Amino acid sequence: MDKRYWVGFNLVKGIGAVRLQALKDHFGDLEIAWQAPQDALQAAGLSPKLAERVAQVRASVDLDKYLAQVAAQGIHILTWEDALYPPRLKEIEQPPPVLYARGELTTEDFWAVAIVGTRRVTAYGRQVTEELASFLASNGVTVVSGLARGVDAIAHQSALKGGGRTLAVLGSGVDRVYPPEHLQLAEKMMSSGALLSDYAPGTPPDASNFPPRNRIISGLSMATVVVEAGETSGALITAQFAVDQGREVFAVPGNILAPQSKGTNRLIAQGARPMLSGRDLLDILNLTRVTQQRQVRKVLPADEIEASLLNVLTHEPLHVDEIRNQTGLPIERVSATLTMMELKGLVRQVGGMNFVAVREEQAAYLAGEAEKE
Repeated sequence: MDKRYWVGFNLVKGIGAVRLQALKDHFGDLEIAWQAPQDALQAAGLSPKLAERVAQVRASVDLDKYLAQVAAQGIHILTWEDALYPPRLKEIEQPPPVLYARGELTTEDFWAVAIVGTRRVTAYGRQVTEELASFLASNGVTVVSGLARGVDAIAHQSALKGGGRTLAVLGSGVDRVYPPEHLQLAEKMMSSGALLSDYAPGTPPDASNFPPRNRIISGLSMATVVVEAGETSGALITAQFAVDQGREVFAVPGNILAPQSKGTNRLIAQGARPMLSGRDLLDILNLTRVTQQRQVRKVLPADEIEASLLNVLTHEPLHVDEIRNQTGLPIERVSATLTMMELKGLVRQVGGMNFVAVREEQAAYLAGEAEKE
């Protein structure tokens, strides 16, 4: 796949997921769209001003040279069409068409939890963050945050100390670490995780960039945990994105008189789950068997029976009896195979012997990785 044109459109301010998809649909190919004259771009739905911006970027940027510069900085580019594009992120509304990464994303990051909170963290918030991030990391769960001062940085540091992986989503280009005092932390993260951004390299850390990037933090994660947050904290924006994306939100209960707990206590009052222990979080998210899932995953690709079950399973819950009816397989074979597939992370039981499939891109990618081994 030629990524030049994905990057080219990413450099045009105002072209995001919706407009890029419209261009793909209209022209059938991004290379054709990139080379199209302005009137053709307008016919595809771009405003005259936006079509002019495309023309300006096209005339001023040598995409081959730009990509060479990006690669020279050790920056990887992921698009919707890449196998390693995070499958959970792809599920959200308007996922970023292009992600820039320094470090490495792996299939292990499928099991991820976001930990976010105030920059003005208290001793209590620090302790909770350290214990939770270390616990998750030691249990094979990737910790996601935003590299900001306070809770974010503590979460990243503690995940690394716990021997786990951690991802930071930046409000700048991945070559512009902010705040600058976290440069050393960022470098450590790149050996056990990655720095991510949908902003092109060289983009400065403008204040307006940070709220939108929070949708990526929550989008990468099965759940978002807010440790401490004031009434106007950016962590509350991340929590709202998580709600909108259908992801779990946990909040750490705090002193009702402490400013840093006003936001988290309000989240609990509004329906967020109280975060009382890391073990509770693992149980609720069905993450108690992450290590087993990774070990058993190596036996992929799936056999014919697993393939048959995957053919009938979707994201809508399906009862084991209906699975048996649709596949024509004996119930004991269906039950045994579903148990093994759940260990692999291919399916998930959602209660009452109802099952759903893990996102298809993830299963396909895992199967491809197993074939290489």
